[in-house]
Amino acid sequence: MSIKTIIFAAAAAGVTATAGAADTYFEQGRTLESGDVLELGLITADSAGVLEIYDFHTGEQGKLVGSERLTAGANTNVRVDTGLPQNRDVIALVKIDGQIVASKQFDVN
Repeated sequence: MSIKTIIFAAAAAGVTATAGAADTYFEQGRTLESGDVLELGLITADSAGVLEIYDFHTGEQGKLVGSERLTAGANTNVRVDTGLPQNRDVIALVKIDGQIVASKQFDVN
């Protein structure tokens, strides 16, 4: 195997890994209704993982307020019970194998 073949194979593997992460995303717009259950709608995940919701009212990731398991593929009607009414902005992180693969900031009204 030549060095060019090895380099090409490594580059192709890197592109494939990046493309897989692009398959994880949020369908919901940037606004959520306030309440103790946040409704995030459809979240598509490349693999099974977890959705974590953090306080984001200061513009920085704060304390964890809720989480929900995700399956590979389309997760419809995703709802996260935060235990307390949320009326502050939040950031949602999708983690697969401990790595953040998607994130989105939400304004909570």
